[in-house]
Amino acid sequence: MSLQTISVDASSAAPSPPEPAAPVLVGTQVLSAAAARRRALLDRLAPPLAFAALLALWEGACRVFAIPSFLLPAPSAILAALVATPVSSWADHAGATLRVALMGYALAILVSVPLAVGIATSRFLRRTLYPILVVVQSTPIVAVAPIIVVTLGASDLPRVVITFLITFFPILVSTVTGLQTTPEELIELSRSLRAGRTREILHVRLPFALPHLFAALKISTTLAIIGAVVAEFVAAEKGLGFFIAYATSNFRIPTAFAGLVVLVAISLGLFRLVGWVQTRLAPWSLPKSER
Repeated sequence: MSLQTISVDASSAAPSPPEPAAPVLVGTQVLSAAAARRRALLDRLAPPLAFAALLALWEGACRVFAIPSFLLPAPSAILAALVATPVSSWADHAGATLRVALMGYALAILVSVPLAVGIATSRFLRRTLYPILVVVQSTPIVAVAPIIVVTLGASDLPRVVITFLITFFPILVSTVTGLQTTPEELIELSRSLRAGRTREILHVRLPFALPHLFAALKISTTLAIIGAVVAEFVAAEKGLGFFIAYATSNFRIPTAFAGLVVLVAISLGLFRLVGWVQTRLAPWSLPKSER
């Protein structure tokens, strides 16, 4: 075998050097693949790390300054109260609050969306009905809640009505805004194709209103929980609002904070649920960064 053949075989058997990782475009910066992975990991870990730092600061301040638990309980005391309360009690109170919140939330959607379509497409309704709705929304619900309870009784009905009154207006305003931002040329095109008013609303206006509608639905999940709790503060024998009021009246502040933690968990769960529904039913309505 000649020397040239041996040199050729050795060069072909030698491993090729690894190719450098392709750069990744993040915003307006060009990063390497490793830097992009580190940045993505930091983006995922930043919120829980910030929350953990806040809890640690809270715990440390309560211990260093010896703050009494009836003024500001430490996170460890809140966790102890959360664990000490029976699961059956949490399920009973949380179920009552969630039932009222979902009923008021569903009623707000059923009323607000058709009403928004009417206001967006009818100048008469926009000039007559919209100012009345603004006046109703401007009335403090906390002041009206006792009157509603006295008028409708002590059942779930007044609590659902109070939740509805707090929840429906953001859905209404956002849906009207989305319906009115539909490009005029698309509306003229649908009319030139002899599309009726129903098709114009369903196939042209509503798709453009979906981003606004889902944004309002996400916000209204927290408002529904607030409405249910406000109603339970006024008149209730069960629910997380009643639970917090009862614990506060007995100076069991860590237990009241534990009830607040459960309320926040429910609100976050409903918020994420609406986001999941949007992702499954209308992913195109999400920003490109969230698809």
